[in-house]
Amino acid sequence: MVVVVILGVLAALIVPRVMTRPDEARAIAARQDIAAIMQALKLYRLYNARYPTTDQGLLALVTRPASGPAADNWKSYLDKVPNDPWGRPYTYLSPGLKSEIEVCTMGADGRSGGSGVDADICSSDL
Repeated sequence: MVVVVILGVLAALIVPRVMTRPDEARAIAARQDIAAIMQALKLYRLYNARYPTTDQGLLALVTRPASGPAADNWKSYLDKVPNDPWGRPYTYLSPGLKSEIEVCTMGADGRSGGSGVDADICSSDL
């Protein structure tokens, strides 16, 4: 009986800490994805003298843009456009709200704002 009580106390202390780990891992993965996308966007700019427009979006890193300003020196910069760790597309703004371009995910809740795992993660904050 004493062993069961001790295991219950330990579980009550450890389980809440372990349960937040997947969300923390997703936030780290989102930061890494955003960093990789930003590197691809910088390469795009290096070859084409400008960033893709918001309308062209991140898809311009995978396929030659069919509309908007021409990308004369285009090449593939990413194998595919990743979704965020919560399964939603990353948002891309050119110009961004805080910088020249911005790549963001809205966090676990999928809504703007929030705190903790629901907080937005943006390239301008990295």
